Amino acid sequence: MNKPANQIPLWLALVPLLVLIGLLGLSVNLFGDGSSSGPNQLALFLAAAAAALIGLLRGQSWAELEKAMVHGISLSMNACLILLMVGTMIGAWMVSGTAPALIYYGLGLLDPHWLYPVAMVVCALVAVSIGSSWTTAGTVGIALLGVAHVMGLSLPITAGAVISGAYFGDKMSPLSDTTNLAPAMAGTDLFTHIRHMLWTTVPSFLIALVLFTWLALGTDGEGSAETIARSRELLQSQFNIGWPTFLPLLVVLGLALRKVPAYPAILLGALTGALVAIVYQPEALIRFAGESTGPGWRATALAIWQAMSSGYVSATGDDVLDSLLSRGGMTSMVNTVWLILAAMSFGAVMEHTGLLQRLVQVLLKQVRGTGSLIATTVATALGMNIVGSDQYMAIVLPGRMFRAEFKRRGLAPQNLSRTLEDAGTMTSALVPWNTCGAFMAATLGVPTLAYAPYAFLNLINPLMAMAYGFANFRIVRLDEQPDGDGSARDLDVPPMMEPERA
Repeated sequence: MNKPANQIPLWLALVPLLVLIGLLGLSVNLFGDGSSSGPNQLALFLAAAAAALIGLLRGQSWAELEKAMVHGISLSMNACLILLMVGTMIGAWMVSGTAPALIYYGLGLLDPHWLYPVAMVVCALVAVSIGSSWTTAGTVGIALLGVAHVMGLSLPITAGAVISGAYFGDKMSPLSDTTNLAPAMAGTDLFTHIRHMLWTTVPSFLIALVLFTWLALGTDGEGSAETIARSRELLQSQFNIGWPTFLPLLVVLGLALRKVPAYPAILLGALTGALVAIVYQPEALIRFAGESTGPGWRATALAIWQAMSSGYVSATGDDVLDSLLSRGGMTSMVNTVWLILAAMSFGAVMEHTGLLQRLVQVLLKQVRGTGSLIATTVATALGMNIVGSDQYMAIVLPGRMFRAEFKRRGLAPQNLSRTLEDAGTMTSALVPWNTCGAFMAATLGVPTLAYAPYAFLNLINPLMAMAYGFANFRIVRLDEQPDGDGSARDLDVPPMMEPERA
């Protein structure tokens, strides 16, 4: 018979986590940047096996543990499908000239001294408008990384700026799914939640903006004016640069504004890219298919099919441009999908066996006041992003676990909802095997651990949340909020989630 979580020895609950940390460290030490192409996935599966073994010793059957893993994997299927479709879209946008056109105009308009802060602001505006950090990174973010690449600027810093802006917009947009999920879990309404988030998110954004400006002013970039001019000429010689190339981008942004689900929106963006390539880039298609194939429907079909399935391969003769444009394809996302499946298996077993809840109970015992409660919520959300590997789990589970404690201490629910986003949403992109971290690394082409030190907003925001808690600044109490504000003072609060039992 499986015992309640509070009867699990703490050392036993820590075993799978220590196994994971040890194996991941060994993986990085042995394989370096190649650790995400198999070794990290194996580490996660072995850690899941350690957690499953503990479950078996505690009386659970293999059948139910396997069922839990399958259920955990099923929760990530939407993210995996979107990832595969983003790979398809990137390949289509390369061969259609959409991404090259964005890079072409970006090189002409952007100054290296201001690229980092401009990238952050542009991505923030786009993400606020459409409510999606993933779509922002997969469209505007890719183009900004391309511009930085040609200018000789730091790709990790640029990726950090893109992610900081994208997550600011995603977090503050009423169209975002996490912005709607957090208040629902805490028991407040959407706009009370957004107003309360302004106090921690806007100062974090301004600090990040100052840091990116300082970094930008301190570099001229290695790309000279001649190099940039030559890159633009090469792009223009390889593709027809004009307004039709922007149609796929407009389609995706328009569908996102209308709240069309991500998968069909990105699919339509990829198909629009293929159509633009057929009509507007016939020479580029023939070059990509190979001169021996000759013109005609066969070359067109071969080029588009290959770009969307296995990626576009550039052959301009310029090493910088070729490495930049040779991207995309569904196969480029296979390692990332594999990583997500392994991570979700580990998180599912940890939750099902009660080991995760045992670790959270230890954290709750350390709570003494408002500051330590918010710090514990931040730590739990971060831990869920590491162990559970999904930002939704990092919002839902801490929301359910701490909702009663916030109410018991007389704290209004918007304090909890704000903290869930300050930590759960923001730190998700900093974990390599989290669905968000894996997506950003695969889409932007920069490893998670490389851009993480420069994702300033994502790093600062959780610290800001804890600082406000310990300073008791902008912490709303239940007796301070008027009735009828949508946050329902006497909401039924669910008890802390108990682990599933055999």
